[in-house]
Amino acid sequence: MKNKRKIFLWILFLAVLIVIGVVLYYFQKGTVTKWNYDQLCQNASSITGQVSVKVTSNGVYVLEGYYTSAGKIYKFMAVLDEKDYYSFKGLGIADMMLGYEEGNTWKQLLVSLIPTVLIVVFYIWMFSSMMKGGGMGGNMFGNNKQRPRETKSDVKFKNVAGINEEKQELVEIVDYLKNPNKYAQMGARVPKGVLMEGPPGTGKTLLAKAVAGEANVAFFSMAGSEFEEMFVGLGASRVRDLFSDAKKAAPCIIFIDEIDAVGRKRNSSMGLGTSEQTLNQLLVEMDGFGTNSGVIVMAATNRVDVLDPALLRPGRFDRTIQISLPDIREREAILKLHANNKSVSPEIDWKRIAERTPGFSGAQLENVLNEAAILVVREKRKMITINDIDEAIDRVVGGPAKKSRAMTLKDKQIVSYHEAGHALIGLKLRSASKVQKVTIIPRGNAGGYTIMTPKDESNFSSKEDLHAAIAGYLGGRAAEEVIFGKDNITTGAHDDLDKATNISRKMVTQFGMSKLGLTKYLTMAEEAYGQTKGVYSDEVAYKIDQEISNMLDECYKIAIKIINENKELLELIAESLRVLETITAEQIDYINKNNKLPNEVILEKERKAKEDKKREAGEILEFEPDADEGDTKN
Repeated sequence: MKNKRKIFLWILFLAVLIVIGVVLYYFQKGTVTKWNYDQLCQNASSITGQVSVKVTSNGVYVLEGYYTSAGKIYKFMAVLDEKDYYSFKGLGIADMMLGYEEGNTWKQLLVSLIPTVLIVVFYIWMFSSMMKGGGMGGNMFGNNKQRPRETKSDVKFKNVAGINEEKQELVEIVDYLKNPNKYAQMGARVPKGVLMEGPPGTGKTLLAKAVAGEANVAFFSMAGSEFEEMFVGLGASRVRDLFSDAKKAAPCIIFIDEIDAVGRKRNSSMGLGTSEQTLNQLLVEMDGFGTNSGVIVMAATNRVDVLDPALLRPGRFDRTIQISLPDIREREAILKLHANNKSVSPEIDWKRIAERTPGFSGAQLENVLNEAAILVVREKRKMITINDIDEAIDRVVGGPAKKSRAMTLKDKQIVSYHEAGHALIGLKLRSASKVQKVTIIPRGNAGGYTIMTPKDESNFSSKEDLHAAIAGYLGGRAAEEVIFGKDNITTGAHDDLDKATNISRKMVTQFGMSKLGLTKYLTMAEEAYGQTKGVYSDEVAYKIDQEISNMLDECYKIAIKIINENKELLELIAESLRVLETITAEQIDYINKNNKLPNEVILEKERKAKEDKKREAGEILEFEPDADEGDTKN
């Protein structure tokens, strides 16, 4: 049956091809006035433009061109022998251009058919590809060559550390996949869908794999962006393929990563585009399978606020699990888990490292230990130490150290006072974060940086806490102004100003912590897309800008006041930085409590002073000669 259909289509296309070619040929010929030699000479003065000359294989000259008569333009053709042609050409009445050999009619017809043949063959190829679902055409026109990936997960709950409450929420999903009859007898409906929401790197995908691994069922995984294609309908086709394959492999888990790429809110003012068709098909499919079909849909997103409400209603994604960044105990557990397969020094205090990494996701913590292991391999050592992990944290935060970057004494002085200013605010402001480490070694675009961690980790920040954070960011600029004067402040605080402004803007527009009251002026989605126009009036926008400016000015005055009152402590911290380049929380606490330099700084200063004296005396050469160049024999 399929072969007969193909033969019929080929015959039909060839017939159309012949008809089109013949029509084009005769259309191109059009109505032509035929002249002999005498008529050509009589009407030569009316010829307009160039005359095309074609020479046949028999030596006959065919002239074609246009002439005017009664204000209208007509086409003519004259057939001449060689003698008449040169006789007419000698008159010099019309410009002539020698053409090509004309050939016969069938040859002309064949030449005119070539473009049509190419076009029709191309469309036949694409149509046949579409019919059989193979090749590029099949993939373009509906058949999904890229099938959903079915795998078996070897991840278990023991491989996921630090999110015990979230794992507990998924235990009954595992139990249902293993014992569905127990729930059916009780009349219980297990959630059709589980939506996991949280920042990137918090373990959403890992949890989905762990559920499949614990239940020992098939795991279908696709990213939300894989449903989207240029042509309308392909995304919906892929959704149907995914759910069709999953039903055949039940019990199983369908995991859609970054579901916000396909599940965004529908816009009634817009047409039914590819995204909306894909979303509609996903909604239909999730309603289409039974409550105890053995198919569980799990999805991950960090933008639940942009998802369509129809996707989140009971019966589709019945359960939403919030996965937040790990706290200090969870970070410690994650670090220990990822250290199991590495050679690690027993002296490492994982709690101390967890204290140094607030705000790190599980993926970042794994990356810290991986970077530390790479450093050990690079230096050809056998064991990861605390110094390796400290360096790895710095690399994750700011990139590799730019130790080869030339820094002048002036730059070193500016950066030391700038970073000391940040540290001083952390020491003296009650609600400020605790200083963990200060360095003036350049990393990335930063000349140095100060690591500060919250004194008490909490999900909530008070107005006092946020003001302290802003003052902490402005401490570097304040120190530059106090030490060098207003006219000598540098551009080093550009990133600090950006962070301080973002905090103050949120306080005014989202947190209701300003004179503008409790109104929330920006939603999270609007702020994420940078929308500031059209959300409120220009008058309110002016008031918001004024409130932000006033808040920054107030916090800056606090920072200036603290630095002016503690100049001696600022000088000690800055000098320690210039000598050691990096100082730790313990050294900063020592400076603060004893109001003097730590022993390490004093010893290092003495060592450098001795080196300088030897260098001045010529006892130390800047460039030592190579060993084989030291002695030469004549």
